[in-house]
Amino acid sequence: MPGAAERPLSPHLQIYRPMLTMMMSIVHRVTGVGLYFGTLLLVIWLVAAATSPEAFATVNAVYGSWIGLLVLVGFSWALIHHAIGGIRHFIWDTGAGFGPESRELLARITIGGSIALTILLWVTIWLVKG
Repeated sequence: MPGAAERPLSPHLQIYRPMLTMMMSIVHRVTGVGLYFGTLLLVIWLVAAATSPEAFATVNAVYGSWIGLLVLVGFSWALIHHAIGGIRHFIWDTGAGFGPESRELLARITIGGSIALTILLWVTIWLVKG
């Protein structure tokens, strides 16, 4: 049509205002992908344990370094966050929680719960470890 305004054929990111639930959807997918790489860390640890005491000690030294601990904390947060996000999706599968207030509350619980549970997990690990 002559004179028609140039518009995208379908809504795109520049049209939508970023909302918490939209960001949570993206983070849920990113944590899911991150869990694949984190599971590789578990496989390396198990293979090292099955291989030799020296290999196991080497992997434990790497995982016990400050960067290794940072990766493990990140992996545990991703695991917890993804699990709570899965519970949120399960709630939606039952047909509940679709209202605007409920969606926002579930998103905030997912964020706060994953952070709180990750901190609780690592405080417990440090207390037990001594």
